[in-house]
Amino acid sequence: MKTVSRKLITILASTLLLSACALGPDYQRPEFETPAAYKQNTPWKQATPMDHLEKGPWWKLYEDNELNRLEELALQNNQSLQSALARVEQARAIAGIDKAALLPWFDLNPSANRSRTAADLSSDGESTTSTTYSVPMVMSYEIDLWGRIRRTIEAVQADLGSTEADFHNLLLSLQADVARVYFNLRTTDAETLLLQETVRLRQENLKLVNSMFKHGESGALSVRWAETELATTQAEMAALQKQRDEYEHALAVLTGQTPTTFTLEPANVAFNPVVVNPGLPSSLLERRPDIAAAERAMAAASARIGVAKTAFFPSISLTGTAGYASTDTSNIFNWDNRTWGIGPAISLPIFDGGINNARLRQARAAYEEAIATYRQQVLVAFADVEDALSGLQHLDRQAGYLNQAVNSAQEAADISGKRYRAGLVGYLEVIDSERTALGVKRQELQVANLQHQASISLIKALGGGWNAYN
Repeated sequence: MKTVSRKLITILASTLLLSACALGPDYQRPEFETPAAYKQNTPWKQATPMDHLEKGPWWKLYEDNELNRLEELALQNNQSLQSALARVEQARAIAGIDKAALLPWFDLNPSANRSRTAADLSSDGESTTSTTYSVPMVMSYEIDLWGRIRRTIEAVQADLGSTEADFHNLLLSLQADVARVYFNLRTTDAETLLLQETVRLRQENLKLVNSMFKHGESGALSVRWAETELATTQAEMAALQKQRDEYEHALAVLTGQTPTTFTLEPANVAFNPVVVNPGLPSSLLERRPDIAAAERAMAAASARIGVAKTAFFPSISLTGTAGYASTDTSNIFNWDNRTWGIGPAISLPIFDGGINNARLRQARAAYEEAIATYRQQVLVAFADVEDALSGLQHLDRQAGYLNQAVNSAQEAADISGKRYRAGLVGYLEVIDSERTALGVKRQELQVANLQHQASISLIKALGGGWNAYN
């Protein structure tokens, strides 16, 4: 008896020891050499994943209450975001399903069966009718000898992390899109105000030219030029209004509103430059959710190599039943009516036509693909940051030159107007100077908007706000 007990203990211990191992490689993140700085002198430190940290309301950097309101609306109502959140919940549910495979499965299957036995098959030569009641509980448990279940759980947990990172990436993109479209709309508001003032001045010019024409101080050609410039400016205003309507409709969709009922009143917003600290290059690997998604996809692919390897080894499942059975419901739960059964089921692969080898090759190739995708995503991330930094630097210089050009062009337009009224030059000179002044003023507004767009791109490229602007 002692010998049997010792053998049983030995078998159980061996089973537990075997179940502690897991085939396949343990995941390690591939090395990626990060630059010491973004073409600027900054220190370097080892990156650790922190993409899960709250990114914060980075858009408040622009100090615009209307933008703050729209961002909150988008967070609450955007349907693409709700769809992504539902995908996260699906991934969490899948992770829960696979994790449950580590535990035994129990199922209660009560049944009742009424049957008639033929007379020729009966021991006493008479037909009989009987009813059997059964209340069995079925148990099934797969012993995870080679780590198939655990590697599967690793993979789905990594899939969950990738899905969550995708959600945060979509959230960041949504926030950036709302800010971009909002500032595009406000740029059209500012340009519209500028054109309204230009229309007023050109209407006055047309009155002046008509008066001079009536008194013989100007020709009919000057009147036609003045009419042309006025109509051209009014046409530009109509084009701006069309563009503004499209931006307004886009904001409605982004914030989950109906474009028919959504209205954003015109406003003159000050486009003050903002400063965004890019931080350390190594921190980019900590912050970008798209990099985190690619990294977790690598982890999932690595775990699935282990899952594919376990297919070459036998699998053992324990199945058992325990319950009661009787022909009389009043006696069904009597101790003597108990039933039970237990036994192992072993599946040993002998010949599969090369399927398992093919699946292992597929898993390894998928892992290599995931590594390449991750590295490519990191390269794209650094390019995004460098593009935004470069854009901000060049736009800052461009804005400085345009400020000088606006002042000079306005002075030239004022001088041309005085010279025309004095009869020293023709109206064509007035048209050229006013057209130039209007053009550089609109350029100045557009560059101010581009500066905001570049700062938004930089924040997005860095993976969100955090304390980068503090």
